[in-house]
Parts: sequence; C-alpha cells; structure tokens
Amino acid sequence: MADRFRVTLAQLNPIVGDISGNATKARIAWAEGKAAGADIVALPEMFIAGYNTRDLVMKPAFHTAAMQACRDLAASCADGPVLAIGCPWFEGVELYNAYLILKNGRVGTVVIKHHLPNETVFDEVRIFSSGPLAGPYSVGNTRIGSPICEDAWYPDVAETLAETGAEFLLVPNGSPYYRGKFETRLNHMVARVVETGLPLVYLNMVGAQDDQVFDGGTFVLNPGGALAMQMPLFDEAIAHLDLERTGAGWHAIPGEKHVYADDWEQDYRVMLIALRDYMAKSGFKKVLLGLSGGVDSALVATIAVDALGADNVRCVMLPSEYTSPEALEDADAAARALGCRYDYVPISEGRAAITNTLKPLFANLDAGLAEENIQSRLRGLLLMAMSNTFGEMLLTTGNKSEVAVGYATIYGDMAGGYNPIKDLYKTRIFETCRWRNVNHRNWMMGPTGAVIPQRIIDKPPSAELRANQKDSDNLPDYPELDAILDILVDRDGSIADCVAAGFARDTAKKVEHLLYMSEYKRFQSAPGARLTKRAFWLDRRYPIINGWRDPS
Repeated sequence: MADRFRVTLAQLNPIVGDISGNATKARIAWAEGKAAGADIVALPEMFIAGYNTRDLVMKPAFHTAAMQACRDLAASCADGPVLAIGCPWFEGVELYNAYLILKNGRVGTVVIKHHLPNETVFDEVRIFSSGPLAGPYSVGNTRIGSPICEDAWYPDVAETLAETGAEFLLVPNGSPYYRGKFETRLNHMVARVVETGLPLVYLNMVGAQDDQVFDGGTFVLNPGGALAMQMPLFDEAIAHLDLERTGAGWHAIPGEKHVYADDWEQDYRVMLIALRDYMAKSGFKKVLLGLSGGVDSALVATIAVDALGADNVRCVMLPSEYTSPEALEDADAAARALGCRYDYVPISEGRAAITNTLKPLFANLDAGLAEENIQSRLRGLLLMAMSNTFGEMLLTTGNKSEVAVGYATIYGDMAGGYNPIKDLYKTRIFETCRWRNVNHRNWMMGPTGAVIPQRIIDKPPSAELRANQKDSDNLPDYPELDAILDILVDRDGSIADCVAAGFARDTAKKVEHLLYMSEYKRFQSAPGARLTKRAFWLDRRYPIINGWRDPS
C-alpha cells in the first residue's frame, strides 16, 4: 500500500454564476496539482457555481449547466490526479449540495450534504434536499471522507465516515467571515478529530459575494488536534499537503502555518475585499462618494483608496450654508492625504430652486425636517448624476448605528450601490480610523501614515443640515446608543436586558422604536460588508410593518 498521499488544496475565489470561469480556475488548479504529483486536487464547496448562489441554483438551466461543466472537467482532467469539486446536483426530483469526485474521465462519486444550514445568511433547507449518511470514497487505495461544510459541525457524519473506513477527512467549505469565526471553526474541527481519531483538512474558499466575504484560512489537523498547516486568510492560494501512513494511520506532514491578524485588521480587510470584489464582479472600476468632512465618509474614502487605488476614487464636497469652515477644511485635507480626486459642488442654487418650486405648497408652514432632507436628497441626485455620467459607482457612507435607527435620509445620503461600513457601529468607526492611521499593510493600495485627519476623528458628529446641529440632539451619545443596539440587535435582547445593563428604560424604548420604524429604510438600502453574525440584511429579516413592541 502507498505510504505517501499528496493533496493539492485550492483556496480560490469563484464568481457566482460564472460557470465557465470557475471551471477554468479549477482546471488550472488541477494542472498545478498534476505537475506537483498530487493524488487529488480539492476545491471548495459549490465551487463550480460560486457561493452563496441563493435561489439562482434552483433554476434548472443553471444547475444543469453546472453539472455538465463538471462532466466536461472530468473528461478533460482524466490523465492525472482526481479532481474534487463542489457542484449542485439534480437527481430524480431532488436538488442537492454535492461534492463531486472526478476520476477516470467521469463523475466517479457524488457526495451529498446531509446537514443543511438554515440560519444567518443560509437558506439551504428551502433550496436543497438533505442527503443520507454515507461512507467514504476511494482515491487509489486510500479512503477519504468528505463532510461538506455544515456536516462537519455535527458529530454524526464524521463518525459514520470513520466507522465505514475513512482514513482522513477532507472538508470542503463555503464559510463566510464574521468576527471571531476562525476560532469557532477550529473548535468544531478539533472536536471531529478527537471523536474520530482521523486527520482533518478544512478547505475554505476566499473572495466576496454581495455582503459576504469568504476568508479562506484553510487548515490541517493531525490526530489529537495538533495544527499541521495553516494557509493565509483572505488570499487565493494553492498548497500541497503530504500525508504519510504510519502504524497508527495517516499523519499530515507539518507545513507552513500563517499567523493571523487581530479582529481590527481582519474587519478592515473584509471591508476592503468586499468592495473590491463587488466592483470587479459587477464590472465597475471606479467609485465616487460624498466627502462631508465627517468621520464616516473619511473612512469610506480610505477603504475605497486602499481597495481600488487613488486614481479610481472621486470625492465630492457638496456644501450648503450650514457646512462649517472646519468641514470644508477637513474634507479637503482628507482627500489630499489620500491622493484622490476632489470636486467641489455647492448645492445652494439647486436648493433655492427646489425651495421656490415647493413654496406654493409649503406656504405658511414652518420649515423643518423636509427642508433639511432636501439638502441630503439634492446631494444624492447630484452624486447619482455624476455616477451616470462618469460610470463610477456611488458609495454610501452610513454606519451601523445610523442604519439601525434610521438617522439617514432615504433617497439622499442613503443613495448608492455599496456601503463598506454598513456593519460597523459608530464607536468602532472611530477606533478603525485610529487603527488605519497607524497601520499600513502591503494589501492596501493607499498611502502610509495618518490619512484621516485627527480633527475629523475628534470633533462631535453632525449631519450639518441646520445651524449648530449635532447627532446628540436627536440620539443618545454613541457609546450609549451602540451598547443598547448591541443588546437589541446583535444579541437579540429585550428592553429588560437593556435596563439590567444599566440603561434608562425610556432611552432603550426610544432606540427600539427607532429601530423598528426604520425597517423600510433598511429594506431599500445598499448592501454592505458583513462583519458580524447580526448584520442588517440576511442575518436579520424583520417585517417592514411591525406593530409589536417589547412590553418588558
């Protein structure tokens, strides 16, 4: 029997729906594995279709094309290592999330996912049928078990594979990032290794799809749970893993173990990758945004420059009579520090024209919120006109605190195609700015040094839609607001939980009211990078009309 076995691990970035492009990536990885003498080349879950496909995968023409692409891959990759690739698979009247083992010019084995995730961003129970518990497949004289993603989070699939002769576990994944996710994955996989006594290979994809970022971080565990190899986070990579047969079974030969950054750096890179891939995969090359002189737009501009380069970012200051001299100076300083284009487009004439147009209807009425929001909506109109003219995607700049309580103008500052900071609370915005000012990495395209002026970070936040306006005029101070939102949104807690944490019941009830009343705004808002398990969109699906309020 062979005493050595080589696995080529392809931690790659597919594009949802680009079946031919994904097949080409798979073929290139297979060729690299062949050149390296691999026994099997492994790609992640649902790689041929891309992930997360949502309802697209149920379209018969789509999953039929994906299946045929894998048959074609099998035929073209017959003279070398086995190719393992994730693919939707239709059989009888059932659609499955499957892992195909391509060998000898055909689909040799179809491994079917048993546990279907039905929480956070996943709806697989609605989309796929569950497969039975099954045994391993053979590559040469070696028997491999492949629990597909969620299957490895429970003991039954891995135990069944071990009991039916699997010699090691190869787990293909489409596992998206949230803060602290890697440790959660590692703990589950260590449990499977301890329970089965088998080495385990955890293979994850990279790249962004809509709001989700798949962060890679492929790793290998030996019996007992010792880490044998760890591939990089976020980067595409191909690595060759060697296992050797010992008297006690297979053992992974230790390889490179990449060191992972802290949560602040990981969050920042997720926002950067989410924007970069959203642009590339949707065909945009340049962005623009309104640069107000405030901290949120300054951070979005920085992320954009780091993701796309300064030449591909246009910042626009759209001042009104309420825009302070300091805001003008700060916006100019931020754009100069980043090296991106900076345009100055006053809105006074346009606002006067709109005010005069509405004057007959608004006669004898006091000026108020509508007049404030005209400014924001006029800015949105002008920015969208520039987007249409220059072919640049408009970025919106609302943080999670504002998105939560509706402190934003629909069709105004909420206008845009993508929001990099949508899942970042205001208090984390400040800290992220400080982090970026003292940290630069080789994956950032922007300049080194303090690119966000300190005065922008230090000054009290203001929408500047009326004289002497401050965010704190309408909202609790951000540390208090964010702490309440963390309870109500991220922990799905109650008003009683807020009170137990030391917050006034009236304040908590006000925040709850704003949260529920703003659902219609979030329903129409731009997508944004998912950083937590309770990001606004697929993680939290509330009705737009909601008459319930917590009575506690």
